[in-house]
Amino acid sequence: MPTCRRGPKFLLVSGVSAMAALDSLSLFTGLGLSEQKARETLKNTALSAQLREAATQAQQTLGSTIDKATGTLLYGLASRLRDTRRLSFLVSYIASKKIHTEPQLSAALEYVRSHPLDPIDTVDFEQECGVGVIVTPEQIEEAVEAAINRHQPQLLVERYHFNMGLLMGEARAVLKWADGKMIKNEVDMQVLHLLGPKLEADLEKKPKVAKARLEETDRRTAKDVMENGETADQTLSLMEQLRGEALKFHKPGENYKTPGYVVTPHTMNLLKQHLEITGGQVRTRFPPEPNGILHIGHAKAINFNFGYAKANNGICFLRFDDTNPEKEEAKFFSAICDMVAWLGYTPYKVTYASDYFDQLYAWAVELIRRGLAYVCHQRVEELKGHNTLPSPWRDRPTEESLLLFEAMRKGKFSEGEATLRMKLVMEDGKMDPVAYRVKYIPHHRTGDKWCIYPTYDYTHCLCDSIEHITHSLCTKEFQARRSSYFWLCNALDIYCPVQWEYGRLNLHYAVVSKRKILQLVATGAVRDWDDPRLFTLTALRRRGFPPEAINSFCARVGVTVAQTTMEPHLLEACVRDVLNDTAPRAMAVLESLRVIITNFPAAKSLDIQVPNFPADETKGFHQVPFAPIVFIERTDFKEEPEPGFKRLAWGQPVGLRHTGYVIELQRVVKGPSGSVESLEVTCRRADAGEKPKAFIHWVSQPLMCEVRLYERLFQHKNPEDPTEVPGGFLSDLNLASLHVVEAALVDCSVALARPFDKFQFERLGYFSVDPDSHQGKLVFNRTVTLKEDPGKV
Repeated sequence: MPTCRRGPKFLLVSGVSAMAALDSLSLFTGLGLSEQKARETLKNTALSAQLREAATQAQQTLGSTIDKATGTLLYGLASRLRDTRRLSFLVSYIASKKIHTEPQLSAALEYVRSHPLDPIDTVDFEQECGVGVIVTPEQIEEAVEAAINRHQPQLLVERYHFNMGLLMGEARAVLKWADGKMIKNEVDMQVLHLLGPKLEADLEKKPKVAKARLEETDRRTAKDVMENGETADQTLSLMEQLRGEALKFHKPGENYKTPGYVVTPHTMNLLKQHLEITGGQVRTRFPPEPNGILHIGHAKAINFNFGYAKANNGICFLRFDDTNPEKEEAKFFSAICDMVAWLGYTPYKVTYASDYFDQLYAWAVELIRRGLAYVCHQRVEELKGHNTLPSPWRDRPTEESLLLFEAMRKGKFSEGEATLRMKLVMEDGKMDPVAYRVKYIPHHRTGDKWCIYPTYDYTHCLCDSIEHITHSLCTKEFQARRSSYFWLCNALDIYCPVQWEYGRLNLHYAVVSKRKILQLVATGAVRDWDDPRLFTLTALRRRGFPPEAINSFCARVGVTVAQTTMEPHLLEACVRDVLNDTAPRAMAVLESLRVIITNFPAAKSLDIQVPNFPADETKGFHQVPFAPIVFIERTDFKEEPEPGFKRLAWGQPVGLRHTGYVIELQRVVKGPSGSVESLEVTCRRADAGEKPKAFIHWVSQPLMCEVRLYERLFQHKNPEDPTEVPGGFLSDLNLASLHVVEAALVDCSVALARPFDKFQFERLGYFSVDPDSHQGKLVFNRTVTLKEDPGKV
């Protein structure tokens, strides 16, 4: 097998690279970049190469050094231009000063993006980019003066606390091609003339207006305030947020209009074929890895992908990214399908990356043939990080890589001994990502057919292309992979979808990492992936969270670009909204106290009709027995009450909910230790005397059950943050996160309840039947507490 020694030749290459880097550093600082900015630019090979080419061409045109203003425009061009065919064209306009402002450059970039075909109509281009348009100082003065006059009353009141950006924006709207710095200078001068020098009060910070807390009763029309300052208008449903032009996404077939999309000579023909296949239909996909259980962040992804397709009359695939057989298990496949269905979505088709293994392999061979991939023998540890050494095998002959890749497929290399790498530099500076690696692990679907498996960087965009996805929606951390996404599709001359990124959804007081949840399970901190204290979707379902509440929460968060970290109580508020309308009422007592009614008004127990939903009795009733012996919450009685206590005490009767009776204390029965064992009371009709201060819940002839009460699993907001929790997330566990009441009492109306049935236990909270329930013993999980009333004691 051919080998490559890392001797003096490698050191020589490194030395030459160092000299070239110094030359580039000098060139970039000469353009006006700070030394730090220039060094950061050098880390991005693609950007530095394009900037170097732009600067060289500009120098040839100018025949002299480049001034800072031109250098700034050249940097903006190099960093934002995706279609490199247009570099020389745009550099010529910048070097000749025909394009000399940032607004003109932005217009020029937009024009070449939306006009990918040759030749460019220069007349139309110049008109759209303001070439030759002269904005005089007098015009700027007039526009700024007009803006100040419109806002003069507010300016005189707020003085220098006024938002001056508003004035600049209005002037810019009138004078599209004006220089921004000239507008700012004119605003500063005219404001100074109007207000005079700044006073001491003007130098004080403007007080921040506190964001009002959401009122539970008005939550449907308020706005949720996110940690990053973005808001999602709750008056808009998720479908309304995702429909049509709401997201400013491209229309199917108009991929080339997307900023950053790379256009090749084949693009327009490929898009035409794509439209013939899809009929212009929106196509999305939800592509989970089957190596763990979905969590609350995935709920946003599911809602976004399936929701966007549904809102725009499209289709959504459920595609399993099953390219790592080492970590995949059958239970994860079924659990993911269950959760998608539970949230109310039906995939157009369930597919697997492994469906396309043969095609993916054929494309890998084609990449090698085109000189765009090579077999490498660097070890895994050598490839980690972003500043790795270039592979000494990068320029090996094509035929040699073809033979070696075939040898990889036939099992002639051990794991880690060889990889197939693609010849590109990603946006984060990572060089030559791996496309295939050797793994001697049977695959759950293909068995032992393959011993090489494709990576995410290689597989993802190609599967999107095969399925003719129109909008490849993914979370923000994949933005660094966007360049490789476009590069790979274009390198193979196949249809290239558009990748759009959105912000992840996280919750405080939670961990969702698969690895960390496994640690929690292994240490016994939680029972399994569906432990109700976790924020996996299976755990939330087990706890009793309705899918409608999770979808509503995702809609309230909104489709944001920035990452959002929400408080759990906002999710719980959505749960209460749903369960208040859907969970029938029942009565349960957690810590019981026996009460004997000595003058019970009947010879046998009475049947009491209790409304399932007291606010809407049209939803029916259920029947519970009322006998001489009832059980109440121990906390609803106090022998020596503190001031403000309104429930049962000496001389203070209480009503029993739904019975129409009031009970009054006559005797307290205590055990040998002095603890209260039971109470003896008398009863009267509620309308036969003064109305009691409180009505309490009760049970009679009850069922015994187990009730599990949950609190937050972690003590701190960010258990994974070492500055907040130096000892690591396992040291932050709340030891009181689970309290089990083994002998709770519940009224017999729930006797036939099945797992996941939900109830509101009056005055206690919302509860769901746990799958651990069995014949003769129901187990309930507390889903959420009831909304707290500040006036309630």
